[in-house]
Amino acid sequence: MKSLLSFGIICALTTSSAVFASGASKSIEDYIGDNAHRIVEDFRDLLSLPNVAANRADMDKNARWITDYIASRGFTSETVSAGGAPYIIAEKTIPGATKTVLIYAHFDGQPVAAENWASPPFEPTLRDNTIENGGNIVPWPKAGEGFDPEWRIFARSAGDDKAPVIALMAAIDALEISEVTPSVNIKLILDGEEEAGSPTLDKILEEHAGKLQSDLLLFCDGPMHQSRQRQLVFGVRGAMTVHLTTYGPKRPLHSGHYGNWAPNPNDRLIHLLAKMKDEEGRIIVSGYLDDVRGITPAEQAAIDSLPQMDDALKDELALGDTDGGGKRLEELIMSPAIVVKGFEGGGTGSKSRNIIMPSATASLNLRLVPAQTPERVIATLNKFFETEGYWLTANTPTDEELKQHEKVLKVEWVDGGYGAFRSDLDSPTARKLITILNSVDQKPTLLTPTMGGSLPIYLFEEALDAPIILLPIANHDNNQHGRNENLRLQNLWDAIEIYAAVLTQFGLED
Repeated sequence: MKSLLSFGIICALTTSSAVFASGASKSIEDYIGDNAHRIVEDFRDLLSLPNVAANRADMDKNARWITDYIASRGFTSETVSAGGAPYIIAEKTIPGATKTVLIYAHFDGQPVAAENWASPPFEPTLRDNTIENGGNIVPWPKAGEGFDPEWRIFARSAGDDKAPVIALMAAIDALEISEVTPSVNIKLILDGEEEAGSPTLDKILEEHAGKLQSDLLLFCDGPMHQSRQRQLVFGVRGAMTVHLTTYGPKRPLHSGHYGNWAPNPNDRLIHLLAKMKDEEGRIIVSGYLDDVRGITPAEQAAIDSLPQMDDALKDELALGDTDGGGKRLEELIMSPAIVVKGFEGGGTGSKSRNIIMPSATASLNLRLVPAQTPERVIATLNKFFETEGYWLTANTPTDEELKQHEKVLKVEWVDGGYGAFRSDLDSPTARKLITILNSVDQKPTLLTPTMGGSLPIYLFEEALDAPIILLPIANHDNNQHGRNENLRLQNLWDAIEIYAAVLTQFGLED
């Protein structure tokens, strides 16, 4: 086997696939310059559509917009559902092509708290920088006026994950104008409920897997490396959610009259959470890490080859310290994580009251790695809770149950979690894709063993017989899932160029 470093970092700087590097790249660049207004206007229209998966009417409207949009580029498509939000399955057949690339993206977004945004989340706004760095609103350029590639479009799903739809169609348009024919058939599966955990994806794949067979599945989701360099990713962590509730008195009690006597559910929950990790953020729950495998030599070599961004990130995020005992970010996300997403046990600040509340609740996000299973995680944590003296229930306890047990914990495991996924960085398909991407500008593509976020890739791994690689395009500081989500325009332009390279070269003979 060729080593990862020798092939992926050095040898891939030369390529026999000269089609893209010899002229098409310039053609794509010219096309973007000539058509930037139309491309951005299309993106603006799509981002204007509210897209929280729980609102089926909104998601149907998004699906109709996308279906019409891709139909004008020669795609035949169908919108399918298995009781949840819609999915779009589409295909564009290229005469003479013998290979097929399947592209995944999702068009739903996280729920929004509009009052926290600097501009309405479904009224796309152009700014010259991030909100955190004092970005100012830029008027939308008129015909004949240019776009600064450092400008950003602010809207829900700008970074996560509507951009691939626009960039891919722009790449196809650019190739057509340049009279360059894609070398592959193109299939799409566009997910309308990813941010809700893709709860019906298993049924969608069970019913439609035959339509999705391909030679490569590209997952086009997630942020790029913090260095802004082009990147391929070969894994994701899994994800689960659990809500934990502890209990105190039946009704709120005056903290002066009953403090030190009535158990405070806040205290109990804080103590329980504190026993799950040490001060460096390392998980210390007995048995939780038993299934975790170590980092392979190839994966460690890839991590060591990535630009070191920890110091820059600390400065960007105003951090005086980080978790992990000094290990770099890319190594730490290869491990499981237990993240307290939120805690509710009474008011704070002006809403605080001198009372002991009846209950306190924390929501935990559990990030899994390969070999960990949801079933084993549930069993391990439930055993830990019981070891800490809690009687467990999945329902709100009755008064009698509260009286019968000294410590009661409601444990609500949320459906729709993801298993982890990780593939070989040095597979033949990976090597070919690395060569193609490097041909865009003769610069090496970063190879990352895993990203810290989660995607439903394990379901595709089970249902389809195709290599799976992630190709993220969004800027790392896109604020995905949060307020003021955005996409840097240069990331959109780069995505168009990258997609064009894959479409023109992946089907060529090695």
